[in-house]
Amino acid sequence: MIEKGDLDFGHTRIDIVDMTGVSRKDLTMASVGTYLNFNGNTEEVFNFYKSVFGTEFTGIYRLADMPGPDGSPMDKNDPHANLIMHISLPITGGHMLMGTDATESMGFTLTFGNTVHIMVMPDSREEADRLFAALSEGGKVDMEMADQVWGDYYGSFTDKYGIPWMIDVSNSPQ
Repeated sequence: MIEKGDLDFGHTRIDIVDMTGVSRKDLTMASVGTYLNFNGNTEEVFNFYKSVFGTEFTGIYRLADMPGPDGSPMDKNDPHANLIMHISLPITGGHMLMGTDATESMGFTLTFGNTVHIMVMPDSREEADRLFAALSEGGKVDMEMADQVWGDYYGSFTDKYGIPWMIDVSNSPQ
């Protein structure tokens, strides 16, 4: 974990709290976040999510902000310099969505599948419908928002970036 403090990378100074952008001393309980890897379009994806959820990035770090293996700054002309090393965005209910660019040219192989879904549980049907419509636009809807046999209002889809989502409004008494 990166501790809070100033890091000096040549001409770039960065105040890093931690990789999620949250000060550890401000946390009163444990939390869970979702980390997503993309093939060079992380910034585009997270700007889309930011527009849907209406929140602000708590941290955005580019590869050019990080020192190279020898400690020297990365060449700003390097084709990877503007890629995202880490980005974090609070989405709802204290959940942190995080991501990075993990390109094949950097040695990564990404395989999108259906083993993980991001599940959002908004407080109302109206918010569920808004999130479903915005996030599923340009993607593939698996199940439209509807009342389900288990009593919840639920829908699922894969967004235009290949990320599976589920939206669920519980009808259970709180």
